[in-house]
Amino acid sequence: MKVIVCGAGQVGFHIAQHLSRENNDITVIDQSPELIRRVTDTLDVQGVIGHASRPDILERAGANDCDMIIAVTAADEANMVACQVAHSLFDVPTKIARIRAQAYLQPMWSNLFSRQHMPIDVIISPEIEVARAIQRRLSVPGAYDMIPLVGGRVRLLGIRCGQACPLVNTPLRQLSQLFPDLSITVIGIVRNGKFIVPDADSQMMVGDGVYFIVATDKQDRAMAAFGHEEKEARRIVLLGGGNIGLFLAEELEACKTNLNIKLIEWDAERAAYCASRLDKTTVIQGDVLDMQILEEANIAQTEAVIAVTNDDENNILSSLLAKREGAKRAITLINKGAYEALSGSLGIDVVVDPRNITVSTIIQHVRRGRIHSAHTLGEGFGELIEAEALETSPMVGKPLMEAKLPDGLVIGAVVRGEEVISPRGATVINAGDRVVVFAAADIINQVEKMFSVQLEYF
Repeated sequence: MKVIVCGAGQVGFHIAQHLSRENNDITVIDQSPELIRRVTDTLDVQGVIGHASRPDILERAGANDCDMIIAVTAADEANMVACQVAHSLFDVPTKIARIRAQAYLQPMWSNLFSRQHMPIDVIISPEIEVARAIQRRLSVPGAYDMIPLVGGRVRLLGIRCGQACPLVNTPLRQLSQLFPDLSITVIGIVRNGKFIVPDADSQMMVGDGVYFIVATDKQDRAMAAFGHEEKEARRIVLLGGGNIGLFLAEELEACKTNLNIKLIEWDAERAAYCASRLDKTTVIQGDVLDMQILEEANIAQTEAVIAVTNDDENNILSSLLAKREGAKRAITLINKGAYEALSGSLGIDVVVDPRNITVSTIIQHVRRGRIHSAHTLGEGFGELIEAEALETSPMVGKPLMEAKLPDGLVIGAVVRGEEVISPRGATVINAGDRVVVFAAADIINQVEKMFSVQLEYF
């Protein structure tokens, strides 16, 4: 597939990195010679220096025969114009744009992005995606990641194994025998920063991060088996009243009636604006690193503190201050990968990476075949894919133990109608089943072909 990525910043770089690993033909456009040099020196991609919205620059990048344009420059307007030019002059089939200004995304203006006006096929709002990701993590206390799948019937959960976890030091093959009502599939173990695709003999150890798939109605039982029985937070303090903090507060107000929410914002004008938009949230104007302000927010009695300012250092330090003063759980927005690696040792419970969330959202629209959703896990660990099984797939019509599936592929769940099946060696997948799989980064192309209607693959 031939893809043009407009913008070589953090998100653009990670999209190009992700897609170039899969042997796609990628060209990156940016005004900065330094950023273009970085991306071309690091990745197997082409680089073009210039304004991504200009026809001559898009033509030089290969827009005449490209399959998709992904516009993620720092300017919303440049992203929109790039998509418009790609459509009007080059007839590019798929156009994806990152748009951050919420004014463009108001329901009353939804007709703006129709095919007759500004034909953008997919609009990504990082702030909204990040806020919703935080909301999902709040809904499962004890988990540092949660992704709903197959219409909410299945979930991926990421948890840490503590000293009290009864499942540690047990080979995965024995879990179903020792815990017969534990219907989970472990798809990945993170140990010392490295991702392990487990086999039947793998064991979980204290300190490991574990990704597993579970039916939603059995989630509480699975969390208890890992030693996590935390209650959902009712007293919440949001640190930062930017787009993410404000949107999250509005969402929490809309979906929960018994929450006690406080929001701290440094800028007086922005704090007043947040207060005018929120009905049930107490807005405090002040510094998130000021102990008096944290005490005013009653941080010692807070069950979840969510740090979403525009500064990584402020988010980390304010989270640590809040935890030291008695806050039970810290959810922290971190953009820099180097800081994310330190989070566990510092005592931060959940790290939210906006780059990874944005890339995951975009990747869902890149995947082809009968793939319904795709989510990247961690820093290049691989993808969690939800797809429909086809009659031509090698995993259909025979016990999984007899199917010749590539190394690095883990089948996490099979959904047949309303039934959720935890796959075992004797499980037979039928055509039409919805299948949730984890695919390591180096086999994603193979897995994508398994769910496409290309008979010659087999």
